[in-house]
Amino acid sequence: MRRALDGGYELDDDPARIDADAVWAFLSTEAYWGRERIRADVERQIREATRLVGLYRGGEQVGFARIVADGRIAYLADVYVIQAHRGRGLGVELVRFAVEEGPHAGARWMLHTEDAHGLYARFGFGPPDERYLERPPAVERD
Repeated sequence: MRRALDGGYELDDDPARIDADAVWAFLSTEAYWGRERIRADVERQIREATRLVGLYRGGEQVGFARIVADGRIAYLADVYVIQAHRGRGLGVELVRFAVEEGPHAGARWMLHTEDAHGLYARFGFGPPDERYLERPPAVERD
């Protein structure tokens, strides 16, 4: 599924177009949530994702979102737009395309964010209810 945006940008969920090198470059240097990952894990996460969304301009990947879903529950991860392309509403369009226009639009969505609560609130994301529990990785429990 593709969607053209103003300014020559395009959203596409064709996994063959995803530039794993670009994803790794951003996650390993710019993303607070990705700096501790190793490249092999990022490549595996890309391969095993349910859906991948790329944001492109002139053939260059300038944004990304990864979705893991089972039909009822969907998890949104690794959402970014590179710095040079921010401030144009592209993050909003990327999230809209990933969450509302994809095959998992009717799912219960989850995500983790440290600094983008306002962006995700526009799409109905909010604090979980009392039924939600989370188990941190073993390294955080020790």
